[in-house]
Amino acid sequence: MDDVQTMRDRPKEKLRGRDRRSLNLSTKLTAVEARVIEDAATRAGRTPSEWAREALLRAAQGGSSNPLGVDIFIECVGSQMLMMAAFDPLLKASGMPTEHISALFDRVQKAKLIRAQELLARRANRRAEEARRATE
Repeated sequence: MDDVQTMRDRPKEKLRGRDRRSLNLSTKLTAVEARVIEDAATRAGRTPSEWAREALLRAAQGGSSNPLGVDIFIECVGSQMLMMAAFDPLLKASGMPTEHISALFDRVQKAKLIRAQELLARRANRRAEEARRATE
């Protein structure tokens, strides 16, 4: 066991201007999942391991692996702001008290994340089931 080095014992030399990559992260995939990752890597012009490293780091740092998704999110926020601005005077004109309007908007703000997560989970489950059926 004398030839085994811990991460702390390994040299900290640089490789091509960056720290040497000396740690591994392992996971198991189904054949369908592996194909999805290989296809995504090919579209990005990367090897699967390069693509996976970049995707993992982006996700860990809170970034999006889908720049189009960020653009869509920005548009959704803009649409929400427009709708709230348009509904506010309409609701006031209908006689709804300002406190109720504020409470309604607050309730929507608090509930939308949970509702969106539920919808996304259902979609993910449906896709996983379709992928499972495709491999049978």
